Amino acid sequence: MALDTTVQPVKLRSVITEHRIARYSLITLSLVFLLLILLLPLAAVFVEAFRKGPAPFIAALGDLETFSAIRLTLIVAGVSVPLNLVFGVAAAWAIAKFEFKGKAFLTTLIDLPFSVSPVISGLVFVLLFGANTWLGQWLSAHDIKILFAVPGLILATMFVTFPFVARELIPLMQEQGTADEEAALSLGASGLQTFWYVTLPNIKWGLLYGVLLCNARAMGEFGAVSVVSGHIRGQTNTMPLQVEILYNEYNFTGAFAVATLLALLALVTLVLKTLLEMRYSAEIAASRRH
Repeated sequence: MALDTTVQPVKLRSVITEHRIARYSLITLSLVFLLLILLLPLAAVFVEAFRKGPAPFIAALGDLETFSAIRLTLIVAGVSVPLNLVFGVAAAWAIAKFEFKGKAFLTTLIDLPFSVSPVISGLVFVLLFGANTWLGQWLSAHDIKILFAVPGLILATMFVTFPFVARELIPLMQEQGTADEEAALSLGASGLQTFWYVTLPNIKWGLLYGVLLCNARAMGEFGAVSVVSGHIRGQTNTMPLQVEILYNEYNFTGAFAVATLLALLALVTLVLKTLLEMRYSAEIAASRRH
């Protein structure tokens, strides 16, 4: 007797096994939470900034101290982000591509700013460069200002932001392995050529993503910068510090105007983050098809 070898179609169970009420309840709870915690405060910032019309808003941004705070924020971010970019790439390359003693310790140190309060990190620089310390006295004798000056703001910002680039690149470079670099070196490429033409194109999206997050945190940092700034008007106040000062002086229009710029920065960061993720996903899907 002949055997029936035809394959009968198998009805697959749905991956989603929760009841429809449970799914909709979870979705509703998530939306309500986001509305109360994120969207309403963000909307309140823009409403308060334009409550008296666009003219006071523009006048508040044109204030000399506010303009100085915006310029100083751009300077601090413009210095700290490129330096953290160089450190992040170097640290990720060393950790992902090489084996050496102290590798686990270096990885732990990179994560240190995530576990330390920004206020504590700023206090560390005060204890290091304070006037009562040996290093602080030496700097004072040579007329070098670190605390209550731009260099202190840059150091504090670098400390709280340096993990972002490295933390985005390390898992990406570990997943890619060293096969491409070894192939390039075997074909006669130099170390710089290998990095520029092989490693960098492979990590470009992760690198841009890390720089984006690093820049957003650098421009919005408050705790560490507040400790080392001294709150000198027009000299060491960044945008977050200027918001606090204006709010404490009951200049609500000015405070919310500066806060609006920071909120816009957050929204731009979110849009760019989404675009980078879409571009990266599309590139991965295209590479798999080929």
